[in-house]
Amino acid sequence: MAASPLDELVRLLARLPGIGERTATRLAFHVLGGEPDYARALGASLASIHDRVRRCVSCGNYGADERCAICTDPRRDPTIVCAVARVPDLAAIERSGSFRGRYFVLHGLLAPLDGVGPEQLPMEALLRRVSEDGVREVIVATPLSVEGEATALYLAEVLRPLGLKVSRIASGVPHGGELEFTDQVTLGRAFQGRRDL
Repeated sequence: MAASPLDELVRLLARLPGIGERTATRLAFHVLGGEPDYARALGASLASIHDRVRRCVSCGNYGADERCAICTDPRRDPTIVCAVARVPDLAAIERSGSFRGRYFVLHGLLAPLDGVGPEQLPMEALLRRVSEDGVREVIVATPLSVEGEATALYLAEVLRPLGLKVSRIASGVPHGGELEFTDQVTLGRAFQGRRDL
């Protein structure tokens, strides 16, 4: 017996990251209870997303044009590049409003156990970006995980011989965090990255 259209929608929504069956069910009922025009617009947008969004040829960010809005913004400093693992990481940094350079999205991290080695990272594109834009500093903003650390070390190994400054974002206790609940690695990094007051 074929699944009902509602069950099919719940099953598809539940495949999204962070969406369990209960949330998928709630979303499906929300769409079903709303205006049919909304459901059609949502469906059309999802159906055409791969045709309308492309990767920026300069940095790997997503956008509607060949080059993203960040790469074409003349107010951004092209000589400072922040290397991130994924586009959501770029979006998080942008929300903070603390970085005015440009980006490079790796679209992955070194993970030898998963078969992701240096050859799977877009290093040629990064080196081309460094050369074409006269980059003088690359800030590595990969996650503080084994894979993120390995990727950061690899980037430093490749980029430093080019005479570039390669830096790593600081890490430590989050704002509002309680020390007693902070893990040992985070506390250790907080002490290593301390600054004068």
